[in-house]
Amino acid sequence: MQGYGTNVRGTNVRGTNVRGLGESRGLKDLAREHALLPLRIFLGVTFVYAGLDKLTDSGFFRASGAGSIGETLHAVRDSSAIPALVDLALKSPGAFGYAIAIGELLVGLGTLVGLWARLAALGGALISLSLWLTVSWQVSPYYFGNDLVYLMAWLPLLLGGAAAFSADAFLASRRRRIR
Repeated sequence: MQGYGTNVRGTNVRGTNVRGLGESRGLKDLAREHALLPLRIFLGVTFVYAGLDKLTDSGFFRASGAGSIGETLHAVRDSSAIPALVDLALKSPGAFGYAIAIGELLVGLGTLVGLWARLAALGGALISLSLWLTVSWQVSPYYFGNDLVYLMAWLPLLLGGAAAFSADAFLASRRRRIR
């Protein structure tokens, strides 16, 4: 029988708390629901900034020259974990630079808005993984390289999604109301 019982948040179908009418959720419940929000904001803002920074730097997309993607790729080619990945990017450094910049921008916006949050987190994790295996692989000790830290930071969002203040949560509640 649909419409009876409690859902995972501990409220019955009419929205009253199982603990009693008018009793609000505890601080632990609120903290648990919003635990990933600071991480979402940090990663979202950081990736939007990184993407915009690249897109507004005309020198970044060149095949050579100071600060260019081509120069960076040539510098890390021999010390990367996967030189073939760097070689692939070196075939068209400008296109690779645009792919990274647009990818960072889309991942950052998706994370901030919470739209397709797990997909955005997967994109962020893949960007961070590729940068770790290429650009920051040679950093020693490993914990000085930030790309590995970003990769690990994306994993909770990949697993947990965006439960609070997100387009995903809004769309899910809208789907529940329509049923």
